[in-house]
Amino acid sequence: KWMGTPTFSHDGIICTGESYKKVVKLTFAKGASLKDPARLFNSSLDGNVRRAIDIHEGETVDESAFKALIRQAIALNSSKNSKPSKKAKS
Repeated sequence: KWMGTPTFSHDGIICTGESYKKVVKLTFAKGASLKDPARLFNSSLDGNVRRAIDIHEGETVDESAFKALIRQAIALNSSKNSKPSKKAKS
């Protein structure tokens, strides 16, 4: 489906990676639902669901903040895919 675009997933899509002439773009499928205190998201900010990180040549990304986003995205996907427990009827 993604035609050669790197796609990272865990219980659903976490993010995709795309390379352009001047930027590498990491688009988080559910980025709008993630907390981003380090303000890594700098692209696709107007969307209701996705958010992206554009990395320009020579830029560095805060490693711990990036790992935190990945962990949040995994937790979000896992929580959406877990089935709620059924309460016993009394």
